[in-house]
Amino acid sequence: MKINGPAHTNFNPYKQQIQKQTEVKKDIQTKDQIEISTQAKQLQENGKASEKRAAYVQEIKQAVDSGEYKVNPEKTAQKMIDFWSK
Repeated sequence: MKINGPAHTNFNPYKQQIQKQTEVKKDIQTKDQIEISTQAKQLQENGKASEKRAAYVQEIKQAVDSGEYKVNPEKTAQKMIDFWSK
């Protein structure tokens, strides 16, 4: 039995599928890249604790360890009210 297809000799019914597969392969072969903006770099630098802040935190830690640190309940309550009433 002989089946005669269309008149042109390069007829391939799977041509579209093959093209899709080659496009996918091209996409896979590209490498991922990341670029950090200058704003993000500045935020990373700002996130680091300054020496002044580190000294302040160390001072508070020493006061807590020695039992000299006292909490002002009125000031704490006022800060909480201010925060939640924004």
